[in-house]
Amino acid sequence: MTRVAFSPAVAAALVAALLFGASTPLAKQLLHDLHPVLLAGLLYLGSGIGLGLIRLIRDRGWHTPSMSGREWLWLLLAISFGGVLGPLALMLGLTTTSAAAASLLLNLEAVLTALLAWVVFRENADRRVMLGMALIVAGAVLLAWPSSSKGAGLGWGAVLITGACLCWALDNNFTRKVSASDALFLAGLKGVVAGTTNTAIALSLGAHLPAAFVVGEAMMLGLFGYGVSLVLFVLALRGLGSARTGAYFSTAPFVGAAIATLAFGEHASPLFWLAAVLMGGGVWLHLIERHEHLHTHEAITHTHRHVHDLHHQHVHDFDWDGREPHTHPHTHEPITHSHPHYPDVHHQHRHA
Repeated sequence: MTRVAFSPAVAAALVAALLFGASTPLAKQLLHDLHPVLLAGLLYLGSGIGLGLIRLIRDRGWHTPSMSGREWLWLLLAISFGGVLGPLALMLGLTTTSAAAASLLLNLEAVLTALLAWVVFRENADRRVMLGMALIVAGAVLLAWPSSSKGAGLGWGAVLITGACLCWALDNNFTRKVSASDALFLAGLKGVVAGTTNTAIALSLGAHLPAAFVVGEAMMLGLFGYGVSLVLFVLALRGLGSARTGAYFSTAPFVGAAIATLAFGEHASPLFWLAAVLMGGGVWLHLIERHEHLHTHEAITHTHRHVHDLHHQHVHDFDWDGREPHTHPHTHEPITHSHPHYPDVHHQHRHA
């Protein structure tokens, strides 16, 4: 019997998916009172401000993590595509697309993330993972299939939501490059920059701020649906790599679709449920993946939160009180061994 191994990284990815999935139908309801671009801005402002306050309390002050120039470039690209263009396309797409359909279309983010990870960033892939992605694509195609009664599919709304998925797929792979850094800092900075940019664009287009309680609802939704979700997503990227994290995160649309149909009474056609079955099968194939082979770790020096596990057998050049986990610069010596693993921050090797 095939078993699913729930590591902390897997749990982080699934909870991130739960939070983000719930945010889609709830954001759809807020569009009744908010301009779509303004809503995108407030969601990220809530994320950035909330995470910033949490980090100030945690660190008892503001400290910028040490990052190289290349890491700052990756982070800037992630913010531009994932924090500005992605949510803008999603909010505009939601204006003409049902929340249930939009939620399932968002599964394309996992597919595009994996394709970029495999083709551009050279993450390893096996047949089971690729078959799972094929099932997800098949479900998305069914979802967007033209209705016999209307003679048209989801139209420009589906195109915009697909564009949002591509933006987030790029964001996921860019963020993976800096995932060893402080997740609260990465997510908080993205929220502040993206939120300020989208809010400024909305106001310049003539959008007006609604009542204070509506603004508060949007920002609170952003804190959990975008902020906390992104922190957990970064932690998952650190432990699983881009493609696998995207696969686990693709459970998010099912949460959104369930809320849209059960809580808000949106109609779900037979094709909708068939698409859900195909996508669910694709996700399951990712959940039961097992990757194990003899591999070699090259020497590497980096900084991240860790415990002294199989991959962290180093000495300290400072007084250590014995507490774990902890964060400090450390060096990994070359080692060759075999065990189940994902393409995480410690497994960036190539495959024959």
